[in-house]
Amino acid sequence: MADPRHLFDLTGRVACVTGASSGLGRRAAVTLAAAGAEVIGVARRPDALQSLKGEIGPSAAVVVADVADRGAVPALCAAICAPFGDPDIIVHAAGVNTREAADDVTPDGWDATLALNLSAPFFISQALVPAMRKKGWGRIVNFASLQTTRAFPGGIAYGATKAGVGQLTRAMAEAWSPDGITANAIGPGFFPTELTQAVFDNPERSARNAAQTCMHRNGRMEDIDGPLLFLCSQASGYVTGQILMVDGGFTAK
Repeated sequence: MADPRHLFDLTGRVACVTGASSGLGRRAAVTLAAAGAEVIGVARRPDALQSLKGEIGPSAAVVVADVADRGAVPALCAAICAPFGDPDIIVHAAGVNTREAADDVTPDGWDATLALNLSAPFFISQALVPAMRKKGWGRIVNFASLQTTRAFPGGIAYGATKAGVGQLTRAMAEAWSPDGITANAIGPGFFPTELTQAVFDNPERSARNAAQTCMHRNGRMEDIDGPLLFLCSQASGYVTGQILMVDGGFTAK
């Protein structure tokens, strides 16, 4: 038997991570680089991206872009492919949660949430899949949510898009897995990121969320490393169309 540790080795792979300037997207970029991949981080904030590039070193490149701009997808994908070649791995971590009550959601806010959380993962993947197909190998990892299956107060726009991400993931698998491209999603629980800052700034609310998990604690950034690396590597070669909840058992209760 070959050394099973090689299943998680990403040496020679190229990974693109959107939303790489902060939070779980940044953590994903650092993790994949540590596993041997060359990584392209995509986000809107140049200073944060340069910080990421400095942390990872020469195996990282960055692209400043708004991934929700559908008309710019061809130019964006050309920029993604320029530093290291066509990506083998795409991690869609960019997202927004406006936390608005249903009565307060505006058409513009709804459309912006849909464009970033749901449309961008599809159209960017669609543009990059042909090169994966030629190689016969690819990994697409979307970011789902607790709200993929649960309704939260103030989460109607966000929840609708994350429910869509669940079905998008399954449909991507159906469309592209015959070509060796797996499509899966990670559903994080409560992690300390910019999107959840309001939750963690409220000790009572944070403790209440932790109590609802099976493990009685909220997520730590390192908790995402193993599940992400599994879904991006050869270790998950026969896993596709799945949502892996990394939530301490929140959705198990």
